[in-house]
Amino acid sequence: MSVLKKLAGETATYGVSTMLGRLLNYLLVFLYTQFDPALLAIQAQLYAYAGFFFIVYTFGMETAFFRFAKKETDRQAYYNIILSAVIVVSVTISTLIVIFAEPVARLIEYPEEATLVRLMALIMATDGIMAIPFARLRMEGKAKKFVKVRIINILLNIGLNVFFLVFCRDIYEGEYLPALRPVVSLIYIPNIPAAYIVIANLIANLTFFWFLRQELAAFRFVLNRQIFQPVWVYAWPIMIMNLAGTTNLLFDRMSLQYLLPPGFYPGRTTRDAIGIYSQTLKLSIFMNLAIQAFKYAAEPFFFSKSEDKNAPEVFADVMKWFVIVCVLMGVGICLNLPVLADIFLKRKIYHEGLPVVPWMLLGFLFLGIYYNLATWFKLTDKTQYGTYLTVAGASTTALLNILLVPVIGYLGCALAFATSSVLMAALCYLFGQKYYPVPYRVGSALGYVLFGSAVVVAASFFPRVSFWPQLGLGLLGTLVFAAIVLMIERNSLPLRFRRYLGKSA
Repeated sequence: MSVLKKLAGETATYGVSTMLGRLLNYLLVFLYTQFDPALLAIQAQLYAYAGFFFIVYTFGMETAFFRFAKKETDRQAYYNIILSAVIVVSVTISTLIVIFAEPVARLIEYPEEATLVRLMALIMATDGIMAIPFARLRMEGKAKKFVKVRIINILLNIGLNVFFLVFCRDIYEGEYLPALRPVVSLIYIPNIPAAYIVIANLIANLTFFWFLRQELAAFRFVLNRQIFQPVWVYAWPIMIMNLAGTTNLLFDRMSLQYLLPPGFYPGRTTRDAIGIYSQTLKLSIFMNLAIQAFKYAAEPFFFSKSEDKNAPEVFADVMKWFVIVCVLMGVGICLNLPVLADIFLKRKIYHEGLPVVPWMLLGFLFLGIYYNLATWFKLTDKTQYGTYLTVAGASTTALLNILLVPVIGYLGCALAFATSSVLMAALCYLFGQKYYPVPYRVGSALGYVLFGSAVVVAASFFPRVSFWPQLGLGLLGTLVFAAIVLMIERNSLPLRFRRYLGKSA
């Protein structure tokens, strides 16, 4: 239990920046959804492409750094060679995108947005380069600095969004401070919110170079083929795996404009549909942020426990509690979905996309389970299996999007994501039990997933009421569900909690 407590503490520490960022991004959803969905479509798609290319920019080097820099004596050498390689790739690709921005903009069917493409290329370069210094902070257990830098970046990004999209807009429209309007007119153009979202992100990203100056000062540019060869051999299957995994996550937003028939949604353009879908699915963000926070802490944790004879039992306990927490989170979001929509989706037009949220939550749950199960092929250096599994998942996502989106619209994107995540988790479990057996509580995990799903389905039949009664019912339902889970797991809880539940030691 002490080991799990340590992992939980590290997850919570890394989760502070992730959770705070996503929570604050909810405020941005509130801000963004004041604009017409079509104006946000380009922003959603550019960030989808950026998420895909981030994997190319880092090409598995984060995980490789954890694998090869475990010994402190080797850390600096591998840090130098890995960061050097990432810099070369990031600068090269971003330079090419900047040069050929206009053809790229035409290719993605936004020919008027070549400038945004160039700005996004700069963002991708900074993200790629900074990934390795952040990995070093995680490796060295400097979670507080990691969190501090992330939080400052998040707050700066949000402040700039508010500055451009609220302060400048209001002054431009004459709401207040009319004396500043001539100055604001120099930097503010109405009805291009996506441009200001990207600009705010780029300015915030550039501050990483200052806050991580110590890690960058310790860096020496080195290109050594002999040292890098085994690193690359280890990392390239992870890159393919991550590309497939990212395709699984982002294929919907990258392809929706091509797959959705014109006029599918009466009175809505394809760009409207993209804007509605991309903003609505953010209501599933809590599940995703829990998974990301867990990944930050779990990857170095699993490597550090790999030599422990009790590792399989520890990994099984980690999986058990991961599933329980995520199911609780998913049920809580679904039972309170109407309230969350009223709070964060400013225009009612965005409420049209709410049916996708439960399916996205289910997909994120099984994706998190897959990340847990994936421990076996990382520890046994059989990373090619990760490639096979994620390619299978990405292929399933792509195929189902192609089949379903023309028939049921963007709901098909969510169904495709959920199906592929379940498939990846199932296949990973089957292969893992062959090469690295872990006594996972499969029956318990599936029981909680089915129980939570049944509660959500049952709740969907209740009529929607006004805001405050709906909030009360949602919170009550969440608390009752949590209480039932606690009673089921009372024997597994720490002693002090068992005493509260009336269970003797």
